[in-house]
Amino acid sequence: MERKVKVVQYGTGKMAVYTMRYVLEHGGEVVGAVDVNPNIIGKDIGEIMGKELMGITVTDAKDAEQMLQDVQPDICIVETMSLLSDVGEILLLCARLGINAITTCEEAFYSFNSNPTLSEEIDRIAKENHCTITGSGYQDIYWGQLISSIAGSTNKITKIKGSSSYNVEDYGIALAKAHGAGLTLDEFDEQIASVDRISDAERQSLIEGGHYAPSYMWNVNGWLALKLGLHITHQTQKCVPQTYHEDISSITLGMVVKSGDATGMSAVVTSQTQEGIVLETECIGKVYGPDEFDRNEWTIMGEPETTLVINKPQTVELTCATIVNRIPDVINSKPGFIPTCEMPELTYKTRDLNTYICE
Repeated sequence: MERKVKVVQYGTGKMAVYTMRYVLEHGGEVVGAVDVNPNIIGKDIGEIMGKELMGITVTDAKDAEQMLQDVQPDICIVETMSLLSDVGEILLLCARLGINAITTCEEAFYSFNSNPTLSEEIDRIAKENHCTITGSGYQDIYWGQLISSIAGSTNKITKIKGSSSYNVEDYGIALAKAHGAGLTLDEFDEQIASVDRISDAERQSLIEGGHYAPSYMWNVNGWLALKLGLHITHQTQKCVPQTYHEDISSITLGMVVKSGDATGMSAVVTSQTQEGIVLETECIGKVYGPDEFDRNEWTIMGEPETTLVINKPQTVELTCATIVNRIPDVINSKPGFIPTCEMPELTYKTRDLNTYICE
């Protein structure tokens, strides 16, 4: 592609500040932005990024369809919510307009195992209009590609065990509340933990109806299974509250989380497979105390056993850089709602984004 890649940014919160800058630094062009926040609508994206004015103002979400039709982007970056049901209409809009889209929505990483009806609808419409929709972000490398690469150097695998923690303060109020941050333990049990105290049949009914609320690892296990050629036979999820021994002030929640109340949660997903390999993965999202930090640890158990530990990854920046480096892969991909495990291995882009796009 000879011209710059044209990008629309949908959602202009904390992460978009990095994503838009990274697009510009990799030779792309931000041609539009969308938000629902009345305090942001009408602002120049340069002001949002702390740069000079760029002549591109944030469009109200109710006018997004017309703006997308007017600017005809090559891809839309969707950075809003964590559940497919929350971003489904945005992704369906892009699919109907034939616009490629990549989203940080964690469920969209592999939503066919948690909301198959909506996933299949997005897939069908994207195929009809010859565009690609996908989910990506931090998990693309740190819960996905790194793990499958280590697996490739292993003779025999019996279990893959992973754990990753992140500070919900970095991702906004919707994510913090979804993790139960700020709830009493009784409230957490009623609103969060009780959701998974159900039978397999009840869970499957929720999944088929598009009403299941998966933790992030639910979808990661589906992605890993597809990538590694595994076939999941049974999968469970358990959410456990996290606490801290002192009061913690949360800027995102606008409150002090009292000692002993939930600062967030740990969600453990266990998958049994036909091949006998167990996937046991945990994500810990919480308001951090002063001595806590992001950590990513995975162990491939078998012969040989290998453990990968990454302390203090810059999770937000890594998420945003992953999204931008994935842009050529999405544009080059076959149409449909395509998980990134069906795309090429993610690589650093040394040249401008447009030079990687096949025409």
